[in-house]
Amino acid sequence: MDRVDWKILAELESDGRMSFADLGERVGLSKSPCWSRVRELQNNGAIQGYHATIDPAALGLAVQCYAFVRISLDGHEAFEEAASAHPAIIECHTTAGDSDYLLRIFARSVEHLDDLLRNELSKLPGVHRLSTTVCLKTIKARASLTRWATPPATGVR
Repeated sequence: MDRVDWKILAELESDGRMSFADLGERVGLSKSPCWSRVRELQNNGAIQGYHATIDPAALGLAVQCYAFVRISLDGHEAFEEAASAHPAIIECHTTAGDSDYLLRIFARSVEHLDDLLRNELSKLPGVHRLSTTVCLKTIKARASLTRWATPPATGVR
């Protein structure tokens, strides 16, 4: 990736719905070369998709929590399959440290979360220990990756 690719990523990260003509104008390319670069960024996996950011509260999901999960030694594969399939688990990450996984979960209420934890998530395959932290308020939900990462030196392709 060169600096133009980084500019494309930054613009699309800011507004993934802009036209190729507008995107090209912002990064200094005509529409066709811009489209070709975006297609290449998609093909090499730098762009993983496009989506709408939805407010969980608008869907009645008022409670967000993170669950730290410790798994029995032979339960990782079955747990990962079950976690991937469970609709309340929005994200699942492997971790290093006291826990094996970190889950991001949304629920309608504290009572709903309690039910999820007791009757569903704690019973997923291989779960040895489950501890949660409830989020009270989100300060920063998502930041720009292109503003944080370091672009390549000029002229590098």
